[in-house]
Amino acid sequence: MAERKTPDDTAGTRGLADDLAATPSTAAAPPAAAPPTAAPPAPAVGEASDRLALFAERPISPEALKALAHPLRIAMYNLLGEIGPSTASRLGRLLGESSGQTSYHLRQLERFGFVEDDPAHTGGRERWWKPVGFSIDGHAMLEDPATAPAARMMLQAVVADRADVLTRWMSSPHEPEWDDAQINDRITTDFTPAEAHDVIAAVQRVLEQHIDAAKARKEAGETEGRRRYRIYLDGLPLPADDPARPAP
Repeated sequence: MAERKTPDDTAGTRGLADDLAATPSTAAAPPAAAPPTAAPPAPAVGEASDRLALFAERPISPEALKALAHPLRIAMYNLLGEIGPSTASRLGRLLGESSGQTSYHLRQLERFGFVEDDPAHTGGRERWWKPVGFSIDGHAMLEDPATAPAARMMLQAVVADRADVLTRWMSSPHEPEWDDAQINDRITTDFTPAEAHDVIAAVQRVLEQHIDAAKARKEAGETEGRRRYRIYLDGLPLPADDPARPAP
């Protein structure tokens, strides 16, 4: 079990952690990226060259996990991923907290590398913050007594945030222009560990390809109709003792 936070446009990631306004420039905009080409054929199952690291973002230390495992810090990190770069004052208003509180916790998040200054907003009276992507190995940290409480809190927060976002999406007003650009789906099948790995790696390659192309078009000035978009990716073996599973 692993959790990856990949906010768009964050350093060292596709952008997560998600997740923004471009810095004004007098330089000519780069040409729009060509549409992504088809992904190459998948290698044979279990082929050594395809044993990709599924979570390429920055892994965090136990100390960093403990620092993040605070309700307000998790809420601020998630909100930055959803709305994009923000200030302590704005986060405070949205979360019902004082700017002093949010400012303090943002500095703690910065200390452990979870947020950083947004280069698109400089020179103002307040600092603008953006989230930095990371990944955690849930199983390893849940098995370590020193990190288990923080890991459990973090993973529970991930599930709760996902449920909240999906609930709000399902109850949001109908937007016809997005009818063919959203999905909520589930597929259940039988996989070996190698087959499951290869499917996840292939999906991640396609996502990276399209996200990079979209970012290039955004940087080239193609902003009309563009908005924050969330993609969730879950793939997991069902419990071996699932009573609903027929005997082999």
